[in-house]
Amino acid sequence: MPSFDVVSEVDEQEVRNAVDQAQREVAQRFDFKNTNSSIELKDLVITMHTASTDRLDALRIVVEEKLVKRGVSLRGVDYGDVQEASQATVRQVMTIAVGISSEKAKLINRTIKEKGPKGATSQLQGDSIRVNAKKRDTLQEVITMLKAESDIGIPLQFQNFRD
Repeated sequence: MPSFDVVSEVDEQEVRNAVDQAQREVAQRFDFKNTNSSIELKDLVITMHTASTDRLDALRIVVEEKLVKRGVSLRGVDYGDVQEASQATVRQVMTIAVGISSEKAKLINRTIKEKGPKGATSQLQGDSIRVNAKKRDTLQEVITMLKAESDIGIPLQFQNFRD
């Protein structure tokens, strides 16, 4: 019986490379001079630290551009609140979500049952969802439908497509 797995993963090396590129750009740009701007990465949590909220917005744009260039989807990025830091500076935390939470898994399963083609079934297996169908074309319709679905809010990848 044909099947595939739905997962949500992020390449940590690409995130690290994007943050490194953003740090280099911030160090060279004139509008970031004397703002003590910094970008730190630890376990897929990016901390941005700078002098003012408008510089923080510019810093966020630089990081987002580098992430997108490296192929990291911004769908899985959660932004924390802008916090006041020491010496009249501000900071914000970006968290990159990895894996499919139980709420998102239920949403994906419900979406496949309600909007998906007839004959497609899905079940949760750890941090992935296995989708089965009798025909390969049905599975391809499910993939197309999940790619177009915007309510899910996390980046999805499709692996282990078996005939």
